[in-house]
Amino acid sequence: MYARPMLARIFMTLTAFILAGISPSHGQGQTPSADAEPIATDRPAVTNSSVVVPRGSLQAENGFLETSGQGQSVLDGPESLVRFGIANRIELRFTVPDYFYNLTTSGGSGTGFGDFGFGVKEQLGPTLGKFDVSAILFLSFPTGANTVSSGGYDPGLQVPWSRALPANWTVAGMFSVYWPTQGRRRNLTGESTFLFDRQLTKPWDAFVEYAGDFPEFGGPRHLLHFGTALKVSPQQQIDFHVGVGLSSAAVDHLIGFGYSFRFQAIRR
Repeated sequence: MYARPMLARIFMTLTAFILAGISPSHGQGQTPSADAEPIATDRPAVTNSSVVVPRGSLQAENGFLETSGQGQSVLDGPESLVRFGIANRIELRFTVPDYFYNLTTSGGSGTGFGDFGFGVKEQLGPTLGKFDVSAILFLSFPTGANTVSSGGYDPGLQVPWSRALPANWTVAGMFSVYWPTQGRRRNLTGESTFLFDRQLTKPWDAFVEYAGDFPEFGGPRHLLHFGTALKVSPQQQIDFHVGVGLSSAAVDHLIGFGYSFRFQAIRR
């Protein structure tokens, strides 16, 4: 009965340690301002961006997704992630409760709002080999509808990385560990992703990605994912993506689109 508040205290303690690591050098001009740096989003790939948003800027990433699998079809949105740069290498992250609508009539997934989430992201480095690497620590809170919420305080850790290659290619990936609540028990889940991205023109890129989830209980979920993103301005992006499951426990398919924007909320 004490597991939930204990996990919340552990998360808040780790967050405090990360924030306590902000030194004066984090607040000095090592990273371009939001006006000078093109927008870099976590969506639409499963792999998150390996860099943080510029200090003082607010970035909102939004989208809609249709997922079909296990005899169910679910539409959800607006998939809003709000990111705020509090230092040159640290951002705060707020996952706005998503609304899930079950398009099927035969039981299964519920309809209603999902859980709220809070996280902290720190950009690491410089690293050897010109890799960009970040660490993301987050915790979701059981604020959603009974038929949608996990019912628990669910922590997770993500480590996205990327490296630029010749000829406008980028290779990236992410290693993650999640502790979701499923059926009143923890289902420790590891995740690994690998992505190739090609810059087609200066504002337009496309990617192909593999994502694999490996839960303690249940079969592995393998996904082949394709997507594209277009920067309609340096601080605005639209995206489109589709995915197909490669294992029986994975979704049959998913299809989604999104719009993201960023602005300088606090002038330096």
